[in-house]
Amino acid sequence: MAVANTIFIQIASYRDPQLLPTIKDCLDKAKFPENLRFGIAWQHSTDDEWDNLDEYKDDSRFSIVDINYKDSKGACWARNQLQQTYNEEKYTLQLDSHHRFIQNWDVELIKMIKQLQKKGYKKPLLTSYIPSFDPDNDPKGRVMEPWWMTFDRFIPEGAVFFLPSSIPNWETLTEPIPSRFYSAHFCFTLGQFTKEVPHDPEFYFHGEEISIAVRAFTHGYDLFHPHKLVIWHEYTRKGRTKQWDDDSEWGKRNEESHRRNRILLGMDGNCSCQLNFGIYGLGTVRKLRDYERYAGIRFRDRGIQQYTLDNHVAPNPEMDFLEYENSFLNIFKHCVDIGFDQIPHDDYDVIVVAFEDKDGIELYREDAMPDEINRIKIDPDGYGKIWRQFNTTVRPSKWIVWPHSISQGWCERLEGHIA
Repeated sequence: MAVANTIFIQIASYRDPQLLPTIKDCLDKAKFPENLRFGIAWQHSTDDEWDNLDEYKDDSRFSIVDINYKDSKGACWARNQLQQTYNEEKYTLQLDSHHRFIQNWDVELIKMIKQLQKKGYKKPLLTSYIPSFDPDNDPKGRVMEPWWMTFDRFIPEGAVFFLPSSIPNWETLTEPIPSRFYSAHFCFTLGQFTKEVPHDPEFYFHGEEISIAVRAFTHGYDLFHPHKLVIWHEYTRKGRTKQWDDDSEWGKRNEESHRRNRILLGMDGNCSCQLNFGIYGLGTVRKLRDYERYAGIRFRDRGIQQYTLDNHVAPNPEMDFLEYENSFLNIFKHCVDIGFDQIPHDDYDVIVVAFEDKDGIELYREDAMPDEINRIKIDPDGYGKIWRQFNTTVRPSKWIVWPHSISQGWCERLEGHIA
């Protein structure tokens, strides 16, 4: 393999004890480690003795952006900082800082890209919510089947959330499969992607993945899921401080990120023309509506096609205009979080769960009965979660949770605003 097959590896790390093991495994498992070039946004604290990159500071393969953790402005900002160190490498691999790799992972990923290029895709991009590993039980804890990304929901702020699941019949596949979505913790593509679709530093966290998916698609990239195991990702975040744990301003940054995302994607009556996104805007090779038809998502009213909900492989079927316009469902899916101290009694027989619009008109009600109540009150995360999903053309503005106790009668009525 020639030196021309250099790979720019992008890692934004925030006070992560898995950073060093990730770098070591990445180097050890590569067939051609001399072709790797690392750009690392090293957001660290001097109190974290395990977070030390001294052994790599004089390594010509490493460009380390040294960032005091107090100066960090979030994941997308950090990704943008490290992207400034890109030096025309042929390929790029974006990761988080907690991964493990198969042997010869570099050869396998390049092979997939070339396979897709031979089929006529000029700018293929491999991405997914890749399978998990457990640092405390490795390698035994690794999931040994490839995952893809499926639609979960539009959150109230407008970002699209995804879920990982096993690729159906993956054992029979011989090539990557089309993807609708983009994962920020695994992306392998042509190095020029770093310049063509750089991370918007004004984004914070949520909204990052759906905005990059659309921007990549409109810049002419074709998205695919790897059909085989290549890399694993650690999802639990246990033992790691998050940037929002340290940043008192994270809420404001997050609100601005959601606002930019809604404008970029034309949601809730917005138009991308409202802001000058510059290099962080949509591309000109394809249009936003091309992505919407491909993925079965309509941003203006947060619509989703049944074909996408059923997890069929993209692209979605072609339709004439009227059929297309009438093919979208407006599904509202929401999790109401309730502290255990807000539902302290042990004899609830019903909990009213309702959603209202901005005028106080009830849009949906589905009460929690004893079986669900028992599950809510023993949730291992330390607080109760009440999930509800329903079809509506009107956005809910408020949720209501009103418990009834056999011994106490109607208890405190709980309400919450929906962004």
